[in-house]
Amino acid sequence: MSADMNTLAFNTECHLFIPGCGFEAPGLHSFVFEPLFSIGSFNFNKPMLLALVSTIVVVWFFWAAFGRAKVVPGKLQMIAEAGYDFVRRGLVYDALGKKEGEKYVPFMVSLFFFVWVMNIWSIIPLAQFPVTSVIAFPAGLAIMVWVLWVYLTFKKQGFVGGWKNITGYDKSLGAVLPLLMVIEFFSNLIIRPFTHAVRLFANMFAGHMLIVMFTIASFYLANGVGFVYAGASFVMTIVMTAFELFIQAVQAYVFVLLACNYVQGALAEHH
Repeated sequence: MSADMNTLAFNTECHLFIPGCGFEAPGLHSFVFEPLFSIGSFNFNKPMLLALVSTIVVVWFFWAAFGRAKVVPGKLQMIAEAGYDFVRRGLVYDALGKKEGEKYVPFMVSLFFFVWVMNIWSIIPLAQFPVTSVIAFPAGLAIMVWVLWVYLTFKKQGFVGGWKNITGYDKSLGAVLPLLMVIEFFSNLIIRPFTHAVRLFANMFAGHMLIVMFTIASFYLANGVGFVYAGASFVMTIVMTAFELFIQAVQAYVFVLLACNYVQGALAEHH
């Protein structure tokens, strides 16, 4: 299958009333791209390019906004300050408090905007693909948060206290304590990073699939009397795109909110 077919996942010459021309439903092939170039066994593809551009965009944005910060901010600095303050006060301070949370603000702000920009590519012409719909990217970010959580847990609680925190040790639970400790161990060390990654991945995967589905249907039905149905499908494409724009921001918010909650759990005193 060609790179164009991987990108668009449909044939624009195929319509409803052409004999033998079936509807090409989107599937996993819509998320697989031919390498842009290869170096040995390393293949660099479109999602990797978009992730790299996302990094550049986020770094450039904050560098341009705060590189020469002014007392009376310009438009770009005002937007950057609003975004920074939203994450700092609305996420980090609420979860960790001002004193404890301030040191984690840069990381959480970077994480929020990086995830958000990678999501937004879904509705950008030519790109039209959310990077986070490829599980490797949410998984990589979730592992970063998980490593930070484990590190802070043992740093704050000590070796014994850290394991008590991770396993949910509470001697007042009596006979059910061993079972609970096993459940908490697997939940915290295995299931937690998995669900953190999958929540973002699944939402962006499903959203992109729906947009592609209605887009393909609009082209496929746009022939003869099918034009009526094509119009309805096109309206749904617009609606789903607008809804996806909202979901993209929500998923970035939820991803960072969970990251803040994990850090808060690591720093909390174990009883």
